[in-house]
Amino acid sequence: MSFVEYSELIQEGDVVIIFMGHDSMMPIKVQSGAQTQTRYGVIRHSSDLIGQRFGSKVTCSKGGWVYVLHPTPELWTINLPHRTQILYTTDIANITLMLELKPGSVVCESGTGSGSLSHSILRTIAPTGHLHTVEFHSQRAEKAMQEFKEHKVSHLVTVRNQDVCKDGFGITGVADAVFLDIPSPWEAISHAKKALKYKGCTHTGLSEPWPGRSSLLILTMYRAGPENLRSFIGPWF
Repeated sequence: MSFVEYSELIQEGDVVIIFMGHDSMMPIKVQSGAQTQTRYGVIRHSSDLIGQRFGSKVTCSKGGWVYVLHPTPELWTINLPHRTQILYTTDIANITLMLELKPGSVVCESGTGSGSLSHSILRTIAPTGHLHTVEFHSQRAEKAMQEFKEHKVSHLVTVRNQDVCKDGFGITGVADAVFLDIPSPWEAISHAKKALKYKGCTHTGLSEPWPGRSSLLILTMYRAGPENLRSFIGPWF
């Protein structure tokens, strides 16, 4: 199981989505001998999940049933554990389009947060692209790295626990796109410019919900030199 490749059969260690209804889903990690309690009864991982096909209808101990779904970035956005406010699928689709992401793209993102946008980026840029994501909060960065490993996408992403406004993204002149979702994005503009390629089409997206601060952000971008920097600013909230 991988968030960027489809697998037919459920294996131990996979993350699956238990679908009980459109408003009732939950992610679980499949472990031999483990059990998961639902309102329809117990799901036994060894007999009910391991070796079954994704999409299977599983009967629980009380006679009710659930579907076991292959994880996707869209399903993860709905079911992920919230560590921060997140971006949802409609906005993520617009961001992906406007950044012109594609397989092989190199992308910088800050902050990582709960990883909602990160998973969609990884699916888009796989199998040869790479995501450089920066998270200021150490526990959030550690949890994101753990999830990327469990979701079998860690080879596509580098997580850095640092202040992007002071320390940047840790790369120079290789990124095709940058997305900033931080409280003071204007403080990271110079680092975004440093990370972006100096030739070709490069893009910076900024999540800036407060109109009063947008003028400062635009001025900072202009002073940084907009000659090869196309940008968009969106109220994603």
